[in-house]
Amino acid sequence: MEVDNALNQTGRELTQRFDFKNTGAEIKWSGEKIELKAESEERVKAILDVFKEKLIKRQISLKCLDAGEPQLSGKEYKIFATVEEGISQDNAKKVSKVIRDLGPKGVQAQIQGDQLRVTSKKRDDLQTVISLLKEQDFDFAVQFINYR
Repeated sequence: MEVDNALNQTGRELTQRFDFKNTGAEIKWSGEKIELKAESEERVKAILDVFKEKLIKRQISLKCLDAGEPQLSGKEYKIFATVEEGISQDNAKKVSKVIRDLGPKGVQAQIQGDQLRVTSKKRDDLQTVISLLKEQDFDFAVQFINYR
């Protein structure tokens, strides 16, 4: 939902900014991917930069954005980008290993599809695990949905 909001804000900014007027600059959903179009390679890269700024303002990590290189398609340049949701099995195993090795006792991690569920009897232990994972430098985005 936040990615969709960032996409809509980027689209509005493209229609209002003077350097993007009458250049055919456009950003939209194309199935599961995000399609960025412009008449020149520099313009399409500028659209990608604007979109990244909007994602940062919405507190979405850029590690979840996978943007390709500009490709010439007829008279236009296009970039296709995807936004990763969830966590892969390999990355979930890495995170659960970090929790087992460095986390407090009594904390359990379970891989459930594209999520990693961490449970504990104490709320303080869960907060400790969250701060521990924020300190780690993973090559993928880590999000925390809620804790009880």
